[in-house]
Amino acid sequence: MPELPPHYDPKDVEEARYRWWESQELFRADPDPTRTPYTIVIPPPNVTGIL
Repeated sequence: MPELPPHYDPKDVEEARYRWWESQELFRADPDPTRTPYTIVIPPPNVTGIL
C-alpha cells in the first residue's frame, strides 16, 4: 500500500480533477423548457434558524 504524504496539498489533486469534471461537462445544465423548474432555498433552514 502506498504511503500517504504527511500533508494534503490540494494543488496536486484539484487541478486535474477540475479539468476532468469540465471535460465531462459535469457543470453543464440541460434545462427542459417543457417542465416546471425545481428550486430550493440555499442554504436550507436549519434547526436553530441561524446560520
